[in-house]
Amino acid sequence: MANLKEIRSRISSVKSTRQITSAMKMVSAAKLRKAQNRIEQLRPYADQLKHILSYVGQSMAEDKDFVYSRQRPVKNVMIVMISSNKGLCGSFNANVLKRTISEIQDSYQDANVDIFAIGSKAAEISKKHNFNIVKKETEIFDELSFETASEIAGNLMRDFVNEKYDKIICIYNSFVNAAAQRLKAEQFLPVEISEEEKESSNYIFEPDKSTITRDLIPRSLKTQFFKALLDSNASEHGARMTSMQQATDNATDLLEDITLQYNKARQSAITNEILEIVSGANALKG
Repeated sequence: MANLKEIRSRISSVKSTRQITSAMKMVSAAKLRKAQNRIEQLRPYADQLKHILSYVGQSMAEDKDFVYSRQRPVKNVMIVMISSNKGLCGSFNANVLKRTISEIQDSYQDANVDIFAIGSKAAEISKKHNFNIVKKETEIFDELSFETASEIAGNLMRDFVNEKYDKIICIYNSFVNAAAQRLKAEQFLPVEISEEEKESSNYIFEPDKSTITRDLIPRSLKTQFFKALLDSNASEHGARMTSMQQATDNATDLLEDITLQYNKARQSAITNEILEIVSGANALKG
């Protein structure tokens, strides 16, 4: 059994760790509230825009100006991996990696796959697995804004229109609640056409098709990309808060076990001292 000094040192270490994990949990909880509000406010708008984009896309699919729904043989693929800049958030980043590997092996073995790593962790894990990283963005979450997301999405849209890539996929964690995230591999481009509308796609466009193509559709795509970033950001804080809560609970349980061990060791030491005193007294009587 370890001596009392070693046990006291371990108790002190566990208490310090528990204070750190508890503080990190509270910081993540505060950040989560803000991130959750942002994604919950944007999601209805973004979902409706996506719904409209999917439906009107069928009517515009034959329009030469509607370049965002063009289907081509998939030879070059861009996978946008959205991760965090920091760790200590459970399987948040590992799940993105697993899904990326799965997508490449199951769907794009014969294609040239490039990786756009958003977040330091995506860049790190991509490098370890020898993925072809062509772009990297690690500061976007420092001050996440629609303007920044819009610029990145615009570059991706331009790459697709210029036929640099035949398909662009975003892999990220979608926010469900503080304790749950849903991993998604979402096709960003080409625009997916709603199956429900393939039989009936007669629409009256107001003001006109060219205006919708020029303004509404690019904005809708940029909004979808911004939503993915907000989803991932909220999911990260939720995952970290949950992970730190579990770490704090584990530290508390461990502290109870070590304290019990300390009390037993202390009681054993006291008992041994009493025995030594009694033995000495008996020896003096003899």
